[in-house]
Amino acid sequence: MANLQISALFLGEVGHNGRLVVAARALRTFGYGCTSVLLAELLSQDGDAPWQTGLLLAVASAGSVVFSLVLGLFADTLGRRRVLIACGCLMALAGAVFAVSESYPWLVAAAFIGTISPSTNDNTPFSGVEQAILAQTCHPSRHTRVFTWYNVIALGAGAVGGLAAAGLGLQRWVSAADAAFALYALLAACTVLLFWRLSPDAEAPARQDASAAGESAQAGAGESAQAGGRESAQAGGGGRVPWPVRRLAGLFALDAFSGGLAVQAVLAWWFAHHYGATTAQLGLVFFAANLLPALAQLTAPLLASRRGLLAAMLLPHAAANVLLACLPLAPTFGGAVTLLLLRQAFSKIDVPARQAFTAAVVAPAYRTTAASMTSLARSVAVCVSPIAATLLLDGPLAVFGAPLLLGAALGIGYDITVWRMYRNDAIAP
Repeated sequence: MANLQISALFLGEVGHNGRLVVAARALRTFGYGCTSVLLAELLSQDGDAPWQTGLLLAVASAGSVVFSLVLGLFADTLGRRRVLIACGCLMALAGAVFAVSESYPWLVAAAFIGTISPSTNDNTPFSGVEQAILAQTCHPSRHTRVFTWYNVIALGAGAVGGLAAAGLGLQRWVSAADAAFALYALLAACTVLLFWRLSPDAEAPARQDASAAGESAQAGAGESAQAGGRESAQAGGGGRVPWPVRRLAGLFALDAFSGGLAVQAVLAWWFAHHYGATTAQLGLVFFAANLLPALAQLTAPLLASRRGLLAAMLLPHAAANVLLACLPLAPTFGGAVTLLLLRQAFSKIDVPARQAFTAAVVAPAYRTTAASMTSLARSVAVCVSPIAATLLLDGPLAVFGAPLLLGAALGIGYDITVWRMYRNDAIAP
């Protein structure tokens, strides 16, 4: 009951535009949660090899890169509402193609334009623009809490999407994968209607007010974050990406590459082939695997307020990677599921702290660029990791869960690098 009251308070706090953005992401992530479980099955039914699955996921990520770059540079000029509507329409078109076509070239083309996702992670063109809109709906001191609920609600929707995949796997009237992508197209159409209702307040503030707004936005942040905000405001002109954003983008790219080696589609393939898991079992497993991080992420504001953004970003992230490294060692399906669920409980706690930090180091007028460029860096990394993962799953190293081990090692490397770079900075929530 208390969580419901807090959720209602949050939805009132972010206003009309914030509620629409949260609802749109929830619908979109529900679709990702459902289709990512069944994507490998759909391609296998069409006779595609594992490397073709990896290539399609890479192309989908490349499409997200291109559109994230375009939106990061031009969304504020073209209009945030307009570009979100356009992306929603492309998403609906892609879902329709996946639902009715078995042609691999058509599927690849649809994946490029339609933000097909291998997991419930939202490294898509939508996320940068949505985060910029959400950041200006409330005071900066509330960003961690607001981004927490933005992610928690989406993860909960993704978990229900996994459960929907299990239900689709039990029916025998149509292919579960085809039905999932038809639903995906319908959900995308609903997000278009939500974006259509955004008010003019969702658009970017005037750039000439960026410096003054940037100073007020830094209230309550540490000295390092304040310095980053001033540098960003000054460097934002002339089309240049500020240095703090470039540095963060590089670090986030390493994190995304490591996570891309163990995305939901790869995990579903590994569980099916290594343990013989059925579609219904996978749907139930990933329902729990997405619900747990949604619940665990509620601890992010408390952890950030007591230990700071750096600890909130790195401690749970490191624990998740240690558990991922143990996952391939599990001798039974039940043991592997237990380790996966423990890993998932820690895996998303860092996200709100990371988003709050990104919003803190730049002035409000440059938040679309900052959020989009860091999302872009993550998407670039994810372009490569699915190919690497499927190649490792298709060879002799598959029995050892090679992509999971490599992903864990790189993720721990990211944690150590970020800690060494920022451990002496006073970064407040």
